[in-house]
Amino acid sequence: MSWKRTSEMDEKVRFVAECLAGLESMTTLCARYGISRQTGYVLLRRYASEGVAGLCERSRAPLHHGRETAAEVVEKIVKLRREKPHWGPKKLLATLKDGDAKRKEGEPAQVWPVHATISSILQREGLIVPRPERQRSLVVDQPFAAVEAANDAWAIDFKGWFETADAVRCDPFTVTDVYSRYLLGVQIMAQRTLPVQAHMDVLFKEHGVPSAIRSDNGAPFASRGAGGLTRLSVRWAKMGIRLERIQPGKPQQNGRHERMHRTLKAQACQPPAANAAEQQLVFDAFRHEFNVERPHEAIGQRQPALLYKPSPRPFVEPRGDPDYGQDEVRRVRSDGQIKWLAGKLYISDALIGEAVGIAKCEDGHSLVRFADVLVGLIDRRTGKLARFGAGRPPRTEATPKISSELSGM
Repeated sequence: MSWKRTSEMDEKVRFVAECLAGLESMTTLCARYGISRQTGYVLLRRYASEGVAGLCERSRAPLHHGRETAAEVVEKIVKLRREKPHWGPKKLLATLKDGDAKRKEGEPAQVWPVHATISSILQREGLIVPRPERQRSLVVDQPFAAVEAANDAWAIDFKGWFETADAVRCDPFTVTDVYSRYLLGVQIMAQRTLPVQAHMDVLFKEHGVPSAIRSDNGAPFASRGAGGLTRLSVRWAKMGIRLERIQPGKPQQNGRHERMHRTLKAQACQPPAANAAEQQLVFDAFRHEFNVERPHEAIGQRQPALLYKPSPRPFVEPRGDPDYGQDEVRRVRSDGQIKWLAGKLYISDALIGEAVGIAKCEDGHSLVRFADVLVGLIDRRTGKLARFGAGRPPRTEATPKISSELSGM
């Protein structure tokens, strides 16, 4: 049909009016309006049965698609989605295929639609609420060692606190294995050194010790002191665990853990349980489902439990001092200071009672470290300590030389 879009309805109405007037033949009118005789008769029939509304443009799509998903397949997809309301199309498809693989011998294999079709089905059934579009952040390079196996790094954090139904504050402390996404722990506790240390020791005894622990720069994991050290992180460094800290304001550097927090919030925190005890039971159930049942897209729709295995490094209570090789060694006194040259030099309260190593750099500055943590740089001119923060060392004239000297540590 060649109606102009700006006056489509007006043209149709005039055509029908002239047909009904009977002054010209159908052939003549159709030729003048640029339509076929078949289209002209269709318009007359629609007008006769529905009035002017029948002249509106209609979709030419078929009422039933020849490749429409079978009703019984749709029913199974919808049923599983209702059972697992927080699982997306890809996870549902992986679970359906896994269940089909366990069918009885002789039963025909079920052909499942692709995840995009499952998404359309769920939207049609009102089981998916699309998220609003948002601008994506640029990818930020992570200053961390490569993660190639389980226990290469654990990520830790406190998920944002919320109140249970009895108006009591709830702070979930979470630990994941970065490689396998295995959720090692979700435990309600105060954001204090002793409860975190006790819980981490339990995980070390159960799963072994990781090569690195990745955290943000908040207490009790890090501080604004020298090396960003706290009593807790000093303990871990003494155990031979590398401390990896994201840069301030860069949560995407711990994106895998943050993504898990989003799932935890949706499935286990909304709505909150009646009290802390019941909320902990919800967290325990979530942890089991997350590890054992829920397919994870980033690991090929497998469950994290299939990839995780305990660390070969057993937990040993940290004792003794780190080995500093040829460095000078100083013991941090009860006031956080060390003896240096003819006086004292403040290092850190977190290192009270611990030994630090001091190495002379080529340019005359002296580098202070605890285990493999850079603590600070003693300026050769002023004799004062320039502290390294929890993130990357500050840019000074000595920083490039420090980096090259430490590459062989």
